[in-house]
Amino acid sequence: MGKPKHYRPPGKKKEGNAARYVTRSQAIKILQVSLSDFRKLCIHKGVFPREPKKKVKGNHHTYYHLKDVMYIHHDPLLEKFRAIRAYQKKIKKAKAKKNDELARLLLSRAPSYKLDMVIRDRYPTFVDALRDLDDPITMVHLFAMLPAIDRLKIEAKRIHNCRRLCHEWQAYISHTHKLRKVFVAVKGIYYQAEVDGQKITWLAPHARQQVLTDDIDFNVMLTFLEFYEALLGFVNFQLYHSINVKYPPILDPRLEALAADLYALSRYFDANYRASVQEPQVAGSSRSEQEQEESDLRLAQLQHQLPVNEPGALMHLVQNASSEIGEDEATRECKKLFQNKKIFLSREVPRESLLFVIPAFGGIVSWEGYGAPFAEADDSITHQIVDRPTQGHVYLSREYVQPQWVYDCVNARIILPTEPYMVGRDPPPHLSPFVDDEAEGYVPDYAKTIKQLQAVAKSDVQPLPGMGNDDLDNSQNMLAEGYISRTEAMEAAEKKQQMMLLEKQYHDDLKMELQGVSTINKQSSAEDTESKEESLPDVQQSAIETEDPSRLMMSRKKRGLAVAIEMGKQRKKDRVEKLKERKRNIEAGHKSEKKHSKAQLS
Repeated sequence: MGKPKHYRPPGKKKEGNAARYVTRSQAIKILQVSLSDFRKLCIHKGVFPREPKKKVKGNHHTYYHLKDVMYIHHDPLLEKFRAIRAYQKKIKKAKAKKNDELARLLLSRAPSYKLDMVIRDRYPTFVDALRDLDDPITMVHLFAMLPAIDRLKIEAKRIHNCRRLCHEWQAYISHTHKLRKVFVAVKGIYYQAEVDGQKITWLAPHARQQVLTDDIDFNVMLTFLEFYEALLGFVNFQLYHSINVKYPPILDPRLEALAADLYALSRYFDANYRASVQEPQVAGSSRSEQEQEESDLRLAQLQHQLPVNEPGALMHLVQNASSEIGEDEATRECKKLFQNKKIFLSREVPRESLLFVIPAFGGIVSWEGYGAPFAEADDSITHQIVDRPTQGHVYLSREYVQPQWVYDCVNARIILPTEPYMVGRDPPPHLSPFVDDEAEGYVPDYAKTIKQLQAVAKSDVQPLPGMGNDDLDNSQNMLAEGYISRTEAMEAAEKKQQMMLLEKQYHDDLKMELQGVSTINKQSSAEDTESKEESLPDVQQSAIETEDPSRLMMSRKKRGLAVAIEMGKQRKKDRVEKLKERKRNIEAGHKSEKKHSKAQLS
């Protein structure tokens, strides 16, 4: 009988992968816990399976590094889990003996655990927590929209806690104007904010009824959610204290009952800011006379250094410095986008998203219902967001636009013309701010239009294709004309270029006829030469590929990498061609519709 595959003589120490990696069943034996507790410990401590180069026990096992297992072995959370498991056995024993009173007493005194030390261990600095915040915020937003189901252990209390954390996070981002990008997709609404130099991107699902399937292990997701709730609570605590606002916030219960949590949080921010400004004045009145005299002397010395004709210059200097602390150029730009704009939301629009986005860019927003800042009949409203085919009662003092106008203005960082977004019209394409069009190789027409509008807004006007510099003298009129006039100008320029090409071709044909050469022979010879030219590059390309010395000198790994790069480029080129073909089909369909409508009118 031969030796087994991985034979180790007795007394010899394990070496290599056999010593460094253990399977999941071996790890559970080392830790002396159940599988569910092992999964919880791995999720809380951030331990994930590894892929060793040589799988000693076979390919069908899950492997963990031995250092990760010993890292869990020395954690206090492991002892807490063991104590909870032993306590659950006591409750089960009391229920089996039908001692209900003892079981209720034990349930009321059941031990629990906190993840404070785990979070401090995994994230030593606040920036580390911000870097890892994308998944936690997305998960918390997802569970905030789910229904409470006892069968799946999704409790109503946990859903309310998720909603509270989401609103606290959104209120901070909106109040400090940290939001940068918004994109409405089929999955939900993508947001991107910049906090302390870290870009945080998350996905918020649409506010509609969610259907839960049976192929999802909600036990694992709820374990992740438990850790993410604790992490987001710590992050919100730190962010609120960084702007001198008490945490957790105490909200108006009437506004909470009407699902106006974001507005209630904004009112809480304003009240706390006023209180933090007044607190130093109250604390200053209780200081000793000696400290008061010293401070007066310092203020007098500083006052002499300021201009004499501005007695309150010191106070203005302090206020301006305190207001501009931590505000970069992007924040100041976002703060002024919807400045002096009062926007009213109709009932059918996504209210929660717009209540978050519009104040984040300096706008004032209201809605229909109790607790709204102003009513629909207010004459100072500049825009009303409507998402219905027709609008019944119309106020002439405001503009009626679709919700996409707000998101496109946010991504473009300018106030776009409202004509394409009016009620009943098909809005322009909603472009993703997360895609670099130039890197992809295809720039949509509306992206070019937005660039022109941005150039006009910055007084750096660039001429449109087919237009001269004389047509761009009055930039303000161009901005007011908007998208429709620009497309008409581009179509006119294209028609003019086509006419010039046809006229040039006609003159060339006339010259050839005068010289005694027929156009038919010319066309046939041109077609032959074109077919020859088309066939030549293929042969040349294949010869180059076979005789390319650099390709022949490459190793197999590098050659495969070069082939993968070429395939990626070809895939991108095919995708661009597909988009162009789709665009041509749409334009042809629009032209046929115009012709059909003209024929019907005539």
